[in-house]
Amino acid sequence: MALHRLTSVTMGVPNVADTAAYYTEFGLTPDTDGWFTTRDAGRQLRIVPAVTRRLVEIRIGADTPDDLAVAAARLRRMDIACQLSTSTLIAYDNATGVRAVLEVTPRLHQAPVPPTPYNGPGRTERTGARAPGLVHTDRVRPRKLGHAVIGTTDLETTTNFFHDGLGFKASDYIKGHGAFLRCSSDHHNILVLAAPVSYLHHTSWQVDDIDDIGRGAATMLEGHPERHIWGLGRHHAGSNFFWYLKDPAGNFSEYYSDMDSIVEDELWTPEVLEGAKGLFNWGPPPPPSFLAPDDLAALMTGAHSPSN
Repeated sequence: MALHRLTSVTMGVPNVADTAAYYTEFGLTPDTDGWFTTRDAGRQLRIVPAVTRRLVEIRIGADTPDDLAVAAARLRRMDIACQLSTSTLIAYDNATGVRAVLEVTPRLHQAPVPPTPYNGPGRTERTGARAPGLVHTDRVRPRKLGHAVIGTTDLETTTNFFHDGLGFKASDYIKGHGAFLRCSSDHHNILVLAAPVSYLHHTSWQVDDIDDIGRGAATMLEGHPERHIWGLGRHHAGSNFFWYLKDPAGNFSEYYSDMDSIVEDELWTPEVLEGAKGLFNWGPPPPPSFLAPDDLAALMTGAHSPSN
């Protein structure tokens, strides 16, 4: 695959300071100019002012300038304007207004993390000590940005922009409602969802294991029970464990671990998922506010109504 990773996202929010404080507490490290870093992948989130919350920009890593030129040719055949240089390709999705930047950048090589020892039937990986998830006291810090989910008023246009134009691969579909698309070996780096208004649904951040999902969420909920949205559970599409929280602007943020990896495209067959199976395999059912965030009406009218 010429594309190899989701490099970063820029989210626009009305309340920059409050949102920045939230993502610092979430475990990202503040940098400069509104940027936040992850443990393994550097600057991956930027927060900028906007009238309503939205995804402003998404950046995707590519291997060579030739890869950018090939994508530019595809976009132009689709009558989508783009700006091409030796190191970047910039184009806008006509349905959402999201700016997509393909950039020539090195591939991410994460150092292997020793597997968490779990005991099971006939398998004793941990003896004479309590489980690591009970004794770790360090703050949970995400390893990398995994994916972003965007709502669009034109599912076909946005899906085609990422798939046919930029060169994402399809992993799974939610029948009539969404497309899981990847630009790396992760199951998905973008989920495009049909919606009555274009908006950022959530960003998703990789942590080491299911214990770190629980530890991170528990820390975020101390004194802030209103942040809880959905979890703990395991998705079907992607197979990952998840827990969703809500930031002060109304965007959801997800801790995840154990995502499906698709290394050989020909060995993976996309499914068309229907009903609850498209959302989760086990866990509590999603609340209505996950499927239709409480501020959608305000977003449709351009009003500012962040959820605190």
